[in-house]
Amino acid sequence: MALFLFLLLMAVVLGLIGTVAHSLFYLLIIGIVLVVADVAYASVRWSRRSQRRAVR
Repeated sequence: MALFLFLLLMAVVLGLIGTVAHSLFYLLIIGIVLVVADVAYASVRWSRRSQRRAVR
């Protein structure tokens, strides 16, 4: 969970810097890629967790 929140925070910071400084547009792109990677990581982690539970 800490990794998820850290990556999300970094994506927001990079996105803000990329938006404010128009010449640093690549930081905005990196922030968007981080958000997508973070959501994918969280969904894989949460789906694996739900598969481990035994059905009674």
